[in-house]
Amino acid sequence: MPRELKESLCRDADAQDTVKEESSIESTARSRKRKADVAVFLQDPDEEVAKIDKTVKKSQCNSQPWDSDSVCADPCSLIPTPDKEEDEESLFPISMFQPRKRSPPRASPLPLLNWANRDEVWNIMLNKEHVYLRDEHFLQRHPLLQARMRTVLLDWLMEVCEVYKLHRETFYLAQDFFDRYMATQENIVKTLLQLIGISALFIAAKLEEIYPPKLHQFAYVTDGACSGDEILTMELVIMKALNWRLSPLTVVSWLNVYMQVAFLNNMCEVLLPQYPQQIFIQVAELLDLCMLDVECLEFPYGVLAAAALFHFSCSDLVAKVSGYQWEDIKKCAEWMTPFAEVFQETPSCKLRHFRGIPCEDAHNIQTHANSLDLLEKAQAKKSELSEHHRLSPIPPGLLTPPQSIKKQSELEEEEA
Repeated sequence: MPRELKESLCRDADAQDTVKEESSIESTARSRKRKADVAVFLQDPDEEVAKIDKTVKKSQCNSQPWDSDSVCADPCSLIPTPDKEEDEESLFPISMFQPRKRSPPRASPLPLLNWANRDEVWNIMLNKEHVYLRDEHFLQRHPLLQARMRTVLLDWLMEVCEVYKLHRETFYLAQDFFDRYMATQENIVKTLLQLIGISALFIAAKLEEIYPPKLHQFAYVTDGACSGDEILTMELVIMKALNWRLSPLTVVSWLNVYMQVAFLNNMCEVLLPQYPQQIFIQVAELLDLCMLDVECLEFPYGVLAAAALFHFSCSDLVAKVSGYQWEDIKKCAEWMTPFAEVFQETPSCKLRHFRGIPCEDAHNIQTHANSLDLLEKAQAKKSELSEHHRLSPIPPGLLTPPQSIKKQSELEEEEA
């Protein structure tokens, strides 16, 4: 019996070892399978893209021999993505307006730069005026809209910018996105304007601000008219319609350049503002008033900034800092005359300080004034001038020093 018991125990031990080995093999296989399944879900997308690129390149090399004459003219090739469709152009039609004629290149007023070639920088800035085009007649594509609706929307966006302490550049980016988007669409109803406007400001804030407001804050200022999901959806629609061109040189950017060149003293600090903040605010608020009128889209941004600076200085200074001749800005300066006259009749604006904003950056924060009333006065004055078939004389610059060529005695003789 002991011997038989020993043999049976040995057989049972061998059977248990066999079961353990089989179970360990199965568990190892299952663990390997689980790891393989996890690896499938955690594959690096870049690796997959690299494999696809290698496959495509290999097929192209095998199918077509190398030909030095068949080099693509445009080095920037479009990478197809799953959400891009062939009929995307039909969803977002390009505006049919005729682009403006290219103006002759103007001389660079920029000083010598120790970090770049000033001519190259200037040419890049000029090229943006030809790439980012606006259509002053875009309202013809939207019969249900009126110019007053655009004015009210932009005035409200200025107020939102002031509430959230957003920069002037942020507002002007939103204005550019809105105008260019509307030029690509047709038959937009007025109930969508607020959604388009707040979505354009949402995009601009994410591009320009270091700490942009949150999505729910943009939805909050619409008083329930737009939800966060609607803003996100419209954000993508706008960027696709603009063909992802989101870096124009705005009016306030041109004004910064002109003012910096005019007051530049230290060449080593060319990137830091050296102009008086109070003067910048006055010119910027005149531009705020002019941008509410849809007719401003007739002029390039650089011309608008130069014309506004002209009403606070003189033609010689504008030619020096912008490279424009008087003939280049004459039409815009005359169009801006009623706005400048109304602006001069109002009390001068003062530099405002915002909590949490450095003093040296206070002039860059977008402010909101009683612009709608001023715009009505300017348009009334403009209609009066058109009725009398005459142009108002361009007002003298506020910053132009009095002429001291003649002596006081000669002035007294002339007055007598």
